[in-house]
Amino acid sequence: MKLATLALLAGSAAAFAPSKVAQTSTALNAFESELGVQPPLGFFDPLGLLDDADQERFDRLRYVEIKHGRIAQLAFLGQIVTRYGITLPGDIDYSGTSFESIPNGWAAVGAIPQAGLLQIIAFVGALELFVMKDITGEEFVGDFRNE
Repeated sequence: MKLATLALLAGSAAAFAPSKVAQTSTALNAFESELGVQPPLGFFDPLGLLDDADQERFDRLRYVEIKHGRIAQLAFLGQIVTRYGITLPGDIDYSGTSFESIPNGWAAVGAIPQAGLLQIIAFVGALELFVMKDITGEEFVGDFRNE
């Protein structure tokens, strides 16, 4: 019985012993020196979006990632502020719909008048096309400033 217990303990201890992992070389080594690459993963691209990509494609995807991350941060902040109860004073339209009567979350999309939604979409489109541009050749990727 003691021998069986000792064999089980030795076998379970072997499960925690480090194993040698073979080093493989891939095309992703081109981006191993980029900002954000860190051990133990190295360059992490689980969807394979950059399998056959060049530096221009990498920079474009990083630019889009930074831009969408900032938009998501603003959306989250907007949720927190409106759920806390802070709203704009006055009415959202001329028919008397107040900002306080607009519900939180996705329910707000149905409560906002259609003309208001179109104005929001037009405003975001104008920001996207004319204001939030990456200043190329300046300080860093994602340096959104007005020229």
